[in-house]
Amino acid sequence: MSERVLRGSQRAFRPSAVFLGMVAVWITGGVMAWLDFGSPIVNVLLFVIAGWVVSLSLHEYAHAIVAYHSGDRAVAERGYLTLNPLKYAHPVLSIVLPLVFVLLGGIGLPGGAVWLDHHAIRGRLRSSLISAAGPATNLAFLIVLLIPFLLGLATPAHETFWAGLAFLAFLQLTAAVLNFVPLPGVDGGNILRPWLTGSGARVYDAVSPYGMLILFALLFEPRVNLIFWTTVGTLADLLGLPLFLADAGRDLILFWR
Repeated sequence: MSERVLRGSQRAFRPSAVFLGMVAVWITGGVMAWLDFGSPIVNVLLFVIAGWVVSLSLHEYAHAIVAYHSGDRAVAERGYLTLNPLKYAHPVLSIVLPLVFVLLGGIGLPGGAVWLDHHAIRGRLRSSLISAAGPATNLAFLIVLLIPFLLGLATPAHETFWAGLAFLAFLQLTAAVLNFVPLPGVDGGNILRPWLTGSGARVYDAVSPYGMLILFALLFEPRVNLIFWTTVGTLADLLGLPLFLADAGRDLILFWR
């Protein structure tokens, strides 16, 4: 392999300046929240929003890296492996819309997936694993964020920081639950898609472009909404996520209400 090709290959896997910048903002917001420097609202906004963008980037990266190792090497050329949210096939669906839902409704919305060459993917199981990789990353991020709470490290002395951290964990939980919904166009449905044939596959492909809209509509249906929030609350209790702190963090994010 020539030196030029090797350098190009390395750049395809190198974290972008955009992603590293978001990590820096996330850390800065966390430190400011920990020290209670300035406005708690500003500190939690920086901490949670930057952390949410980082998690969205990791979600899409997980799809791409599993796809890369499953045969779709073109994801590297498209910049999906640099963790740069601006490189996504649908940056509005992947980043902008989930951010809007956090700021307006305090909920972690699943984003739009990266574009993949499904003809290059080796086997149906690999295709399903690609779709599962994104929400699995949200679950992994959730567990990492919960570690301080599980170890009993959260104290009233740094309540603003813990509220922000709990709300960020809450966003990961809601995103994971919504992503695993077996609906066309959502990761949960995409996990099942490789195993569908004939009329089932045709119906799925016809509904898939409208999957996110259908998901939005379902969340406004009272019975579905109740099932969703009951599921989130039950899982939060099982995982040890302090919802009272998550609620405090959400109140800071939704200060305008």
